[in-house]
Amino acid sequence: MQKVFDKYLLKTRKLFSYFNDTIKKDITFLKGIIMLRAGIVGLPNVGKSTLFNALTATKNAQSANYPFCTIEPNVGVVTVPDERLKVLSDLCKAKDIIPTVIEFVDIAGLVKGASQGEGLGNQFLHNIREVDAIIQVVRCFDDENTIHVAGKVDPISDIEIINTELALADLASVERRQQRILKQAKGGDKEAVLESKALEKMNELLQEGKFINLKDHFTDEEINAIKPLNLMSVKPVIYCANVSEFDLKEGNDYTKRVEEYAKTHGAQTVIICARIEEELVELGEEGAKEYLAELGITDSGINRMIKSVYTLLNLITYITAGEKEVHAWTITVGTKAPQAAGVIHTDFEKGFIRAEVTAYKDFVECGSYTACKDKGVTRLEGKDYVVQDGDIVHFRFAV
Repeated sequence: MQKVFDKYLLKTRKLFSYFNDTIKKDITFLKGIIMLRAGIVGLPNVGKSTLFNALTATKNAQSANYPFCTIEPNVGVVTVPDERLKVLSDLCKAKDIIPTVIEFVDIAGLVKGASQGEGLGNQFLHNIREVDAIIQVVRCFDDENTIHVAGKVDPISDIEIINTELALADLASVERRQQRILKQAKGGDKEAVLESKALEKMNELLQEGKFINLKDHFTDEEINAIKPLNLMSVKPVIYCANVSEFDLKEGNDYTKRVEEYAKTHGAQTVIICARIEEELVELGEEGAKEYLAELGITDSGINRMIKSVYTLLNLITYITAGEKEVHAWTITVGTKAPQAAGVIHTDFEKGFIRAEVTAYKDFVECGSYTACKDKGVTRLEGKDYVVQDGDIVHFRFAV
């Protein structure tokens, strides 16, 4: 009986091992598909859900003229616009195009006092902690039919309400952590002393109630020490100034104030008309281009915003291209060839030999891999090569 049990146990362990390995491979693969999450936040009735609808080309996010219209965060995966993929697909006669993507999360409207549980309080704040970047939608239009939660349109006040609430919630997290490690720090534990110092510095900065650039204030060791707290006030920010269609091209006094505030606080700004973006979805690609041309705009606000998020997080794209597919892969600036290969599969990184690299411009000019090799523009690169945006790469590896 024991032998039968042992045999059964061995098979079970092998089965679990197989599924564990499969899950790890799937997670590694997904890293190349979804690298980041951006949270759309703002006060109620500023256009968050309308923008989300346009972003994801769906009507899943309910939009209505009252606070807390969005109760649970809506999630949508959005492709990063990249005209290079279609060009390469035509040249390679590829059967499929797989772009890189961003996951957007539409988070319920925040109100003053959220850090103390007002409105959706802690639920809202928890959702923000899970994203990599924050898109703060700011109302920059007048409309008597859309009630502002504060009774008047004041974009800077709106921004500071949200920033203050995030800072207060972060401050509470920092103070709780300080209490937990107080004993170890007093006892001379090196890691606790380092973390305690970093937390004290963070505590002082959070008192100012604004977003914080970690590299301006902390060493790499201190950043690693406080990273587990997943603080909201240190996340990269884009202020999305939502305007009427009449102000989309030139902006207005509200957007100028937002741009000045963003510049002063190390953030980015994108001017967008959420209502127009929602209409563009209905028009289709060609109709949208014609409508934008009529407005005197070359690119949609959504495309500019997506590209801004990509840039904000220091990300670039390299490409694998062939008859089967043209595939965009997301990496951070400064990634070396073996680690870039690992985004496709861990085996590519472990068994990396070298990379065949062709610049996008060279490939388009030559028209094919064969022509690129004949003209000597395709080169072999080793482990120290830093992959550049738009590189077309073929990895050689051994398992």
